[in-house]
Amino acid sequence: MQRAQQGFTLIELMIVVAIIGILAAVAIPSYQNYTAKSKFTAAQAEVAAGKTAFDASLNDGVPPTTALVGFKQGTANCTTNVVTLVAADGTDGTMICTINGGPATVAGKKITYTRTAADGSWVCSSDLAAGDKATLGSKSCQG
Repeated sequence: MQRAQQGFTLIELMIVVAIIGILAAVAIPSYQNYTAKSKFTAAQAEVAAGKTAFDASLNDGVPPTTALVGFKQGTANCTTNVVTLVAADGTDGTMICTINGGPATVAGKKITYTRTAADGSWVCSSDLAAGDKATLGSKSCQG
């Protein structure tokens, strides 16, 4: 009479470890890209929200400031939010967010919205590395 098997053989355990290793090799880079993209998108949404207040301030004849636009300093997404006026008449300007934390590919990078007086349009740009702009930046902020 034979004894019943009481555990796993070494080869079975090695196969399980190999499968877990393969899954981790695929999942970890995907997760890192996901977290970087979500941090970039959240910071972009935070600074983009100021566009309406910036334009409303100009329509009221008041030069927009960081406080007037409603930016807070040191949020979860942006360490600094800055509003600057470029033109003497205050119609051209920029809003800049420095990304707070997150993966190294986005931490400390800047998202800049630039307004042109000619048509009141806004252009988004960032200082992400060239290769990261396509994968991490949103379609509205590829500059």
